[in-house]
Amino acid sequence: MAADSTATRTPAASEVLQKARILLADDQPDVLQALRLLLKAEGCEIDTATSPAGVLAAVEARDFDVALVDLNYARDTTSGLEGLSLLSRLQALDTPMPVVVMTAWGTVDLAVEAMRRGARDFIQKPWDNERVLAVVRTQVELARALRRSQRLEAENRVLRDQGTSRPTLVAESAAMRPVLDLIARVGPSDANVLLTGENGTGKGTVAQSLHAVSGRVGRALVTVNAGGLSEGLFESELFGHVKGAFTDAKSDRVGRFELAEGGTLFLDEIANTSMNLQAKLLRVLETGEFERVGSSRTRRANVRIISATNADLNAEVAAGRFRQDLLFRLNTIEIPMPPLRARREDIPLLARHFLAQHAQRYRKRLNGFDAAAMQLLLDHAWPGNVRELDHAVERAVLMAQGDQVQGRDLGLRATRDATARIEDMSLEEVEGFLIKKALARYDGNVSQAAKALGLSRSALYRRLQRFGL
Repeated sequence: MAADSTATRTPAASEVLQKARILLADDQPDVLQALRLLLKAEGCEIDTATSPAGVLAAVEARDFDVALVDLNYARDTTSGLEGLSLLSRLQALDTPMPVVVMTAWGTVDLAVEAMRRGARDFIQKPWDNERVLAVVRTQVELARALRRSQRLEAENRVLRDQGTSRPTLVAESAAMRPVLDLIARVGPSDANVLLTGENGTGKGTVAQSLHAVSGRVGRALVTVNAGGLSEGLFESELFGHVKGAFTDAKSDRVGRFELAEGGTLFLDEIANTSMNLQAKLLRVLETGEFERVGSSRTRRANVRIISATNADLNAEVAAGRFRQDLLFRLNTIEIPMPPLRARREDIPLLARHFLAQHAQRYRKRLNGFDAAAMQLLLDHAWPGNVRELDHAVERAVLMAQGDQVQGRDLGLRATRDATARIEDMSLEEVEGFLIKKALARYDGNVSQAAKALGLSRSALYRRLQRFGL
């Protein structure tokens, strides 16, 4: 039943299907057996049905991640009407699941009708094994992301009912577990926290999460882009000023430290402050005291400091561009944020989360991503990390014309990793390709990736630096 395929699957691909619950429906025993063997080899849990009634009985008995459903059964062998009717009944359930339709009598019209009735994808017999696995894997990821998103929405709804709210930190990957652990352990304290990592990795969201689990949650979280303040504005923005302090000071102004009194002050882009401004900030952190510009009255600040940077502050200290004593005050606890390429398992969940947000904002009814769109999201390199993903999904929401986001709506191009064959690459490209695959397989764990590649940690780090990874 399956066409020959010689492509090899990566371990990361197989891990997605481990313990996935799949329902197979066909009236031909050899078809069911072939699909069962294919999917069980990937670690899937399989149930089968040989009729529409059997499918409905199965979905009433348990939940499935995805169903592969034939369009033609014994009473009607060519038109697909039995399968289309079944598809409509499955979509009418309280909790519809992803359905992929199969038929040996495929036509464009039949495929369009199946999609119109809610099918997520279409497979024509005889199938290609890699095509089946790719489709099932994508739908499993989408189904899991939807369940997680629904769980987060339910949790936030409870918090709203209680009169409280919290930021949504969407993270299920192994690479994010240390971040979540530190938020849980350090968040309730008043310790200063330094968030490090590339631009767009979600440092602002983590700052909100730290504040949300702290004893200061009832007071303000005030954000300042420290690197965006000129020397002339820095003191006034942070400490405030009194009327007449300088030419444009026509009235008293409260600074950010006073606004954050009893709460949290988030200093973003802290590495970009000048040495002179660093000295003024250090004094407040050491003594808790400051004066408004133009005033001699000393005020006290009861503020927790969370700061963030994409720079290596130790290197900045060594270069004489950042004060070491200020760094000691800022990084009582440091939380490194992994880039999105090290937490690819979170991409479907994040994409679904952003889709819900932007669809509501732009008043559009969208129920997810089609298989091509999700594959583009999974294949993209995401140099701009979570922020880039957010913007891509927002664009897709605006561009989408149907009830699902399609690949063209995202404005992304498939990366070379997803389309090129190794024999078409240069030696250097192959090396970079294999390193990225190893990092993705082990959730960004450099030690495990180095071991799998037969390299020492230091050798792999040198290559990561060379390839800009």
